[in-house]
Amino acid sequence: MSRFRKYLGPLALAGSLVPAVGVAQADPWAAPVRGSWVRTGPAASGDVVLASRDSGAEIVVGAAENLNVRQAAVFLAGDIETISGYRPPIVTTPTAGRTSIRLATVGNGTLPAAIDAAALRGQWEAYRVVTAPRTVWLVGSNSRGTAFAAYTLSERLGVDPLYLWTGYVPEHHDPLVLKATRFAQGPPTFRFRGFFHDDEDILPRPFDARGYPLQTGDVPLAWYRRFFETALRLRMNMVAPYVRVHRRFEVQQLASDWGLYYTSHHYDILVSNPFGLVTFNLAAERGVRPDYDWFTNRDGLLAFWRGGVAENHDLDVIWPVGLRNTSDRAYTWPEGTTDADKARVFREVIGLQTAMVRDALPPGHAPLFHFTMYSEMLELYRRDPAAFGLPDDVIIVWPDDNDGHMRGLPTDLGRWKHGVYYHLAYLGGNLSKQTTHIVAPATIAREFQRIVQVGATEYMLVNVSELRDYVMGARLIADITWNAPAVYASPDPAGRFVTWWTQEYFAPAAAPARAAYDRYHALLDTPDKLWYASEAVQNLIERLWRRTTGQPFTPFNADTLAVLQARIARLDTALATTEQAAATLTSAQQRFFSVDVALGLRIDERQTRAALQLADALRAPDSGGLWRLIHDALAPLEQLEADFARAEYPPFDRWYHETWIRAGLQRNNPHRAYVELRAFIASDGRSRLQAPPGFGQPPPAAGANPTVRTP
Repeated sequence: MSRFRKYLGPLALAGSLVPAVGVAQADPWAAPVRGSWVRTGPAASGDVVLASRDSGAEIVVGAAENLNVRQAAVFLAGDIETISGYRPPIVTTPTAGRTSIRLATVGNGTLPAAIDAAALRGQWEAYRVVTAPRTVWLVGSNSRGTAFAAYTLSERLGVDPLYLWTGYVPEHHDPLVLKATRFAQGPPTFRFRGFFHDDEDILPRPFDARGYPLQTGDVPLAWYRRFFETALRLRMNMVAPYVRVHRRFEVQQLASDWGLYYTSHHYDILVSNPFGLVTFNLAAERGVRPDYDWFTNRDGLLAFWRGGVAENHDLDVIWPVGLRNTSDRAYTWPEGTTDADKARVFREVIGLQTAMVRDALPPGHAPLFHFTMYSEMLELYRRDPAAFGLPDDVIIVWPDDNDGHMRGLPTDLGRWKHGVYYHLAYLGGNLSKQTTHIVAPATIAREFQRIVQVGATEYMLVNVSELRDYVMGARLIADITWNAPAVYASPDPAGRFVTWWTQEYFAPAAAPARAAYDRYHALLDTPDKLWYASEAVQNLIERLWRRTTGQPFTPFNADTLAVLQARIARLDTALATTEQAAATLTSAQQRFFSVDVALGLRIDERQTRAALQLADALRAPDSGGLWRLIHDALAPLEQLEADFARAEYPPFDRWYHETWIRAGLQRNNPHRAYVELRAFIASDGRSRLQAPPGFGQPPPAAGANPTVRTP
């Protein structure tokens, strides 16, 4: 028996219905999920009426339950109101003779025999949803399990876990009747699972002098609430909410209160915010010199890191350990430092970091640590793992290549737990993904199968930036990390997921929607596809400027022209498929579909069409023909600006505007072709836009693949 098969066995029953109620349904994508527990006809024996007209069940949350369970109850009450019009009251003790939904954690009171509390006790985040006469029991092995039972019920009653991003409103039911249910969910495959909200460039406020969201501004609390609610509804239990923006303790307090472990990225040592050493005056606040140098300011660094521990030690935290720079860069070592010297420093530093956390936490509170081997760290560790001397309770986190392919995975687990750091969004070099989703379901499913096979399942942090444009991949990863055995028990997990996704979100147009997604993933399979045509436009404007100003110019590259010509045909076919699907969708489905599928294709198609028209202009025999074709080329780019505006419906105002990431003539700026061509036309061909050297450039790729161009 393979190691993977052995691993599958103990978890194969996770997420099943007790046989007395129905056939076990382990595959999370075998059938529609949303609304699947609602009785749409006459109530049957054992069903529970949750709401009918202006009355219904109450939600019971005992006084001993944690804050995260209370918050789950608040969301559940709101969900039932959205579905039925009736909002259940939340009480601490049940009212005699009244239907109730009871949220209870094992150990906090007497539970019915059907729960099998003995089997739940001691499990990690396992839960049960069980109906009894006029009662629904939502019981968890721990408080997070109890909360996840409530979020599961909400989805099965009809609430989309991604509703904040899809805009979906659940089907109305009055009365709202829950089918007789005995649902048993075992522990998740991955112990810690969370989103990393990296490279915040859309949401920070106020705006800077250029009109861009201020890089070091504040993201409104309302958006963190959206991030955290989405994570919880997807049964995530961890979040890394910041990179460059101003941090407010209320944010990490909110995450912890709602049941999310607070953690951070690879250079945010002990969540002390090294980026804010000078930027946010943290060195002065903590009474240390602003020199991030272990060799010349050892006591200062220790005091600075201790500030992160002091601020957050009362929260649920997974503490990052290690040594990098104050931004996403390798630590600057003194000249001549050997690998052995570096390993010795890491061993000393991590030992001191873990010790200071242990000393700060209350007795009996076991600390959690992760050491993420990002960029240069991976090869340094690989050369001599033993030299690092990592403590046993440090989770070793392996990175992908910033493009969804694992750079490394453990060949021997040793005495440590292992996890992964994964990217759906990324900023840097040729692998930037900042406007739409690029990492295909097939890539995600394949890479996570490798991760599961080697047992790197203690920790999973996925970079989703500001989330909206990556929700499909986020749902796929959430499902895999919760129940990998069920996902990989049947062939073609990616194909099964896309089929389920299109049925769940776009029925009755699931078939054409599936075809549209397939064409999308085939066309936008590498990040550079989103700026290939834009760079062709830039290249052509340079040649057209030379021609109109009487300077020598070279013909446009024939190979690039051939690629653009072949590509426009494929894009036209793909967009015809999206239009076929959209024709039968509801308005809410159309809005989401237009962003999740059509917009990425439109970015490519509009810019490709403009490039081809400019190529024709360059070959025009006379000035009149040249300018007619140049003006024609502006039209698809103007249409693209309208596409962006339509996609910025509330609450996503200014979502695709220029930012410090999508600025000026950067390749990440999807407006670049429009801005350059408009300026060229306005100058009557006498000038073209040029960026000053280094202006507005994104940081270079860290740990990325070599630059590629795959048209």
